[in-house]
Amino acid sequence: MSTDHRDALSSTRGGRGIGRREFLAGGLAATSLLATGITLPGFLARTARAALPALDDRILVVIQLTGGNDGLNTVIPYEDDRYHTARPTLRVPSASVLRLGREGLGLQPSMTGMKDLYDRGLLSVMTNVGYPNPDRSHFRSMDIWHTASMSPEGREDGWLGRVVDLTARDGSPPPALVLDSTALPLAVKARTQSVPAVSNIDSFRLGEVGEGVSSAIGSVRRSATDDLLFVQRTMVESVSSARRIESVVTESRSSRSYPNYGLASRLWQIENLIGAGFGARVYYTSLDGFDTHSKQSLVHEPLLRELSDSLAAFMAGLEARGLQDRVLVLTYSEFGRRVRENGSQGTDHGAAAPMFLAGGACLPGVTGGKIDLADLDDGDVRHRIDFRCVYAAVLQSWIGVDPARVLEGHFEPAGIFRG
Repeated sequence: MSTDHRDALSSTRGGRGIGRREFLAGGLAATSLLATGITLPGFLARTARAALPALDDRILVVIQLTGGNDGLNTVIPYEDDRYHTARPTLRVPSASVLRLGREGLGLQPSMTGMKDLYDRGLLSVMTNVGYPNPDRSHFRSMDIWHTASMSPEGREDGWLGRVVDLTARDGSPPPALVLDSTALPLAVKARTQSVPAVSNIDSFRLGEVGEGVSSAIGSVRRSATDDLLFVQRTMVESVSSARRIESVVTESRSSRSYPNYGLASRLWQIENLIGAGFGARVYYTSLDGFDTHSKQSLVHEPLLRELSDSLAAFMAGLEARGLQDRVLVLTYSEFGRRVRENGSQGTDHGAAAPMFLAGGACLPGVTGGKIDLADLDDGDVRHRIDFRCVYAAVLQSWIGVDPARVLEGHFEPAGIFRG
């Protein structure tokens, strides 16, 4: 390890060392001090000791659709003339819609993979999901979804981060893993635990960097503060275990074919981690590009195809391993789009939008009722299901955590699971 790497471990801000709270809240433990090129924190040692977690643990995979997905061109009210009138250039012709057989709704034509999951009882379509007094700012609305709070300002933890804090146990695998980028989403930021964030499972390889890490860390031990020793201990554990974890993951790699998409690659890696008995109960990833203010037809259909084909391949991989009943996939976006298209052949920020749930345990079909374009909320689809009711159901019935310990106030769990 170079001197620069050692300096990264002992750097200061305004003359003070990096505190343990900064280390956790800033995601440094999760990204393993990006300046060093080491991408795995001390959770690896715990995972190595628990490479075969209990098979009855239920797993949640969250896919964030970033930018504000146009729900009306995803789950389409094709029987409603108001839809076709409001979108003269963007409307999907009724004859092309993949019909769901409920509420006059259908999927966008490129979503054949998810339609197959729907037909086989592995997909739940939740319409009209949102929250009161919708905020059309990307940042604030995403913070609301991430924190499950209508007042997200100043919040340092997310709803899944609270789950991490409540479920983490010494000597156990990490409760959550972000497989997307090394930027930790607010949704999974915890107060007392570090959540690892990696861009791909190849980051499990230390390569040549690992050879000199222990000695480099030891060289600054003499002047270390307690907080720095905490960081050092985390890094030392990483070095001693990374190659063991790499071996576990490599041996479990899926042989199934996935489409050539970024999301598909990330879901393939999540399948491998689950199959390897990695032990995390929450996986988080995203698909970006849904802020379709102009020329929407050029980008929205390909994005939905990527989502649909990737999710279908992921579920097929889980089924091949017999894991489809252990895994629940949840998709969401920070808001939907306006009902009327704009003058740039796009759509602007809206309110309620659909969510999707996939897996053997979810209640198949359409929940949330019809999309009523005769009863709008200031030109937007009106929310009829509070997203926190969905969270409450996931917390209570899937993760096994009391929703009251995570959410602000009481929210009746939505009926999203089989009876």
